[in-house]
Amino acid sequence: MQTMQALLTSASPAASGRRQGSKLTRCQAAPLGTLEAPTSLQSAAVERATNGATAGPRQNVAAAAASSSLAAANLRGGRRALQSVSLGPGGVLTSDIIARATGASSVTDEGYHPINRVAYQGVPGAYSEMAALKACPGWEPLPCEQFETAFQALTQWMAERATLPVENSLGGSIHAVYDLLLRYRLHIVGEVSVAVRHCLLALPGVEKGDIKRVLSHPQALAQTDSYTRRMPGVVREAVDDTAGAAKLIMENEWRDAAAVASRRAGELYGLNVLDEDIQDMKDNVTRFVVLSRDPLVATDALASTVPYKTSIVFSLQEGPGMLFKALSVFALRDIDMTKIESRPMRANPLILSDSGGNGQQRSFNYLFYIDFVGSLADPQAQNALRHLQEIAPFLRVLGSYPMDTHLGRQG
Repeated sequence: MQTMQALLTSASPAASGRRQGSKLTRCQAAPLGTLEAPTSLQSAAVERATNGATAGPRQNVAAAAASSSLAAANLRGGRRALQSVSLGPGGVLTSDIIARATGASSVTDEGYHPINRVAYQGVPGAYSEMAALKACPGWEPLPCEQFETAFQALTQWMAERATLPVENSLGGSIHAVYDLLLRYRLHIVGEVSVAVRHCLLALPGVEKGDIKRVLSHPQALAQTDSYTRRMPGVVREAVDDTAGAAKLIMENEWRDAAAVASRRAGELYGLNVLDEDIQDMKDNVTRFVVLSRDPLVATDALASTVPYKTSIVFSLQEGPGMLFKALSVFALRDIDMTKIESRPMRANPLILSDSGGNGQQRSFNYLFYIDFVGSLADPQAQNALRHLQEIAPFLRVLGSYPMDTHLGRQG
């Protein structure tokens, strides 16, 4: 059985060496620099550690974290092969750009330098950019084409943080991000929330009666369904993200189209706000997690005035009452669970289960994601995780971090 020391290993040797007495925070300051990427050989070292994230049952959490930390230490020590990448005005980072950058062969003796850059999915003006700027004030936002591109940017040392959405008060969980949290060996070091306030945006001079098409992300279109249905003869068109819709209208000069996006998107792309707060439900909030290559120091929670939250993922053996037993380890210790999410295992989604007198039948094999109030420094949390280890074939701590106690508030 894994020891609690394994689960409580919250600072890798590489991270400790870089801090040199300072504490790692959600967004630790570092000098601004150019967009840099390691060589393919260095990337392979990180990828090997990353691929171990979904290894077999009872995976040793500390060993996996140490493997990732060792790869990180190798990246930062000695000579580095880095290549500067220029996205250009309005550019968005893609997986292809990362692949080309990590094939660099130029060499520098300066070593790795942390960059005040936070990755997010979308284009400038997206709600994800607002979350990134709220999580890391004063940092340079790095727009990424897809969720996984943001994970890759952080893993490949092109950013020091990544901000990704995990749930919306109306749309529910963002399952793609949960799957990526398991695949990549990254750590949750914070969370922020953003109040979603949709606006109807159009080119200057366009009136509401001129609009024949409304463009936005499918979630935004669903959240403004009642409003857009009251616009006669208007066709709704789905695009990749809300700010991307505003950008398309600006670039193509469509005078028969409007975008559902944020006020900031309208300001960035020169569109007028025809109507504001058009979402069907006024309480519309999206929660984001802040990711880092290194976890926070668990002992920081002891001196913190902000309550901590811990996120874990685990699997269970097939059998009656197994989920009840797993949840009981928290209830018996009066630990407040704030979220539970189940997802079929992508690598092994179906298993044979005993259905009593009817023999064996195939059923889904689930992973369970849980958030609970408390830090890894709390004895109650330590005991609960020890107890859970006894019945969970697989258990991994995704992060222990300060809670967002101002859900959806600005600033």
